[in-house]
Amino acid sequence: MKKLLSNSQFTTHHSPLFMDVLWSPWRYNYIKTGDEKKDDCVFCSVLQSPASDEEKFILHRAGFNFVILNIYPYTSGHLMIIPFKHIADLDQANKEITDEMMDLTKRCQSAIREVYQPNGINLGMNLGKAAGAGVAEHFHMHILPRWIGDSNFMTAVGQTRTIPENLRTTYDKLKNRF
Repeated sequence: MKKLLSNSQFTTHHSPLFMDVLWSPWRYNYIKTGDEKKDDCVFCSVLQSPASDEEKFILHRAGFNFVILNIYPYTSGHLMIIPFKHIADLDQANKEITDEMMDLTKRCQSAIREVYQPNGINLGMNLGKAAGAGVAEHFHMHILPRWIGDSNFMTAVGQTRTIPENLRTTYDKLKNRF
């Protein structure tokens, strides 16, 4: 859908004042609360919630870390490995936490390959707000499948991602791999 922005003297179709509007109401809560200072860590709150692991999309609990679906994924199958201990920096975590995190990363890679058969996999951590961490106070590992061509028009130009399945479907596909 094209909408003309306020200035009526620019009415050609190629004018920068025409804009595509893509609706994504499910992201409203994330956008609305994105800049708010939160007293609670979202990951610690998830762990303290009385909801079941299935309701929280926790796929696996190990000794020092847990595996959970990212509820704001870049692609289907976007997982996070998060320590139970609230730690902001990787270098502050003890060896048993980081060793287990890497072992779980390998398990996640295998699960993602089996289920989604991607062309590649991204692994990453953003340590600190300036590095892009959405939850800077509790470090975590992202692991997500990638396909050739998945950075298409929608992502590159439209600044919009399309996710082909809902979180429940992703959870159901991956749960028995852990």
